[in-house]
Amino acid sequence: MASTTIGDDSPRIEIAHLTKRYGTVTAVRDLTFTVEPGVITGFLGPNGAGKTTTMRMLTGLVTPTSGTATIGGRPYGQLRQPSRTVGAVFGTGGFHPGHTARDHLRVYAAMGGYPDSRITGLLDLLGLTDAADRRTREFSTGMRQRLNLATALLGDPRVLLLDEPSNGLDPEGMLWLRGLLRRLADDGRTVLISSHVLSEIQQLVDDVVVIRRGELVAAGPWSRLAGPPAVRVCSPDADRLTTVLRESRPGDGAPRVEAVGGGRLRVHGLDAPTVGDLATEHRLRVHELITESTSLEQLFLDLTSEKAALS
Repeated sequence: MASTTIGDDSPRIEIAHLTKRYGTVTAVRDLTFTVEPGVITGFLGPNGAGKTTTMRMLTGLVTPTSGTATIGGRPYGQLRQPSRTVGAVFGTGGFHPGHTARDHLRVYAAMGGYPDSRITGLLDLLGLTDAADRRTREFSTGMRQRLNLATALLGDPRVLLLDEPSNGLDPEGMLWLRGLLRRLADDGRTVLISSHVLSEIQQLVDDVVVIRRGELVAAGPWSRLAGPPAVRVCSPDADRLTTVLRESRPGDGAPRVEAVGGGRLRVHGLDAPTVGDLATEHRLRVHELITESTSLEQLFLDLTSEKAALS
């Protein structure tokens, strides 16, 4: 994964051989990965894969059967001031319906020993100033997400753990969230996000950790896991073009050419200009030529499908 110089104010998350069993059910099995400061890491997996269980073990809400989950080298329970180190958002509950947003933040500020002056800045940062004196029972899901995030940021933590933070946000809210989290990561904070909104996560994350049935299936920079882009080409001469492309680099370096129907080919191992030049050189017609990057959704499906599990 992308690395950053680590200091006391930039804790790394380390999950090592983490296992959690509930009776005969193993929710997390021998899970090992690292989350670095200064990047946004997406924590991905199908429903029931063990993401929430892992994050709850990381924050001491669930006790591991074996293995360790540490922040800056320490379990959550051994952090001197947990809320100054870790800000966590799990769900959108936890609000007294009769409290205003300002009331809610004052309660948590008092619990953490933070001054009320911190609240005004957070209400502004989270776009809640105009709603600060409204009762939380009137809040939409998106506004609850913002208030949850404001609560997590009260201690100005260096680590953020966010479970489905974009739930209930409209497109403008998602754009705002991307900008906020990018600024926090650029400030050297450690940001781990669990989400099912893969199209949104793709625009946000630097690294990904993918699990399936509680086990790690992939971890690393998103750009490396996605691999080089493919080229999609449409040609009435698709059969002849396939032969030309495959013979352009004989042996182990030969490009991989897939027929996808309707005279369309997907080419791996050659870029679009090269495919176009080869078609022109052999007087073959091309009606479409597109560079096709792997989407996070496709990578996710490839890594977590039943077929992938059996391979």
